[in-house]
Amino acid sequence: MSDEKQIPEGGTEETFISHLVELRNRIIRAGTSVIVVFLSLVYWAPDIFRLLARPLTQSLPADGKLIVTDITGSFFVPMKVTLMVAFVIALPIVLYQVWAFIAPGLYQHEKKLVMPLVVSSYSLFLIGMAFAYFLVFPTVFHFIAHYNAPLGAEMNTDIDNYLSFVLTMFMAFGVTFEVPVVVVVLARMGVVSIAKLKQIRPYVVVGAFVLAAVVTPPDILSQLLLAVPLCILYELGLIAARIFVKQGQAPDGENTEEDGKATS
Repeated sequence: MSDEKQIPEGGTEETFISHLVELRNRIIRAGTSVIVVFLSLVYWAPDIFRLLARPLTQSLPADGKLIVTDITGSFFVPMKVTLMVAFVIALPIVLYQVWAFIAPGLYQHEKKLVMPLVVSSYSLFLIGMAFAYFLVFPTVFHFIAHYNAPLGAEMNTDIDNYLSFVLTMFMAFGVTFEVPVVVVVLARMGVVSIAKLKQIRPYVVVGAFVLAAVVTPPDILSQLLLAVPLCILYELGLIAARIFVKQGQAPDGENTEEDGKATS
């Protein structure tokens, strides 16, 4: 009896170790892809930072400029920006490594759902960053620069503070544009019904404005530029959920459980 128990224990331990080894290899490959892209871009790090700072520099008055208050800021800030760009470029490879690691443990219907979600999530995140860069930043910086003029104060922004602000805005708008994906996933998995998602619409609107007030500068314009798209994206998520989830149909997992992982 004890001999029969030792076999599965040994097999389980060996499987666990093999999973750890595979996880390590996947992490190394994902990290290597980011490093390779970073090294290929590092020569143009100052140009990349100037491109990132363009929405602000174009809105500054004639005597306004970016400054460096940290001794190493002029070196490390462009490096951080380049690393961020490298991660965004290499993100499909990183997501593929995550997918390759978890795919063997998924059912066939789950595999069919994951790939469209990954592609749409990555695309929507990029769209959110582009929305912030091309629309939100010029609008907000133009408003702030002209509001600062009557005060008679010079507008000199530290590049490290500017980077922190930009990263916060990129994350806020990138995550905001993921709302349709989240709505579809919740409805598709049966966590929340479409009727319930419609019912909580007023709370979503209030939450959107509260979130915008927290993560954006304290002006009504930038808050509207985040809250209004968030509400619109939630409505788009409801439309997409009605397309992907038929009313009265059980989630895929309940109907295909018998398929098992053998079909993968």
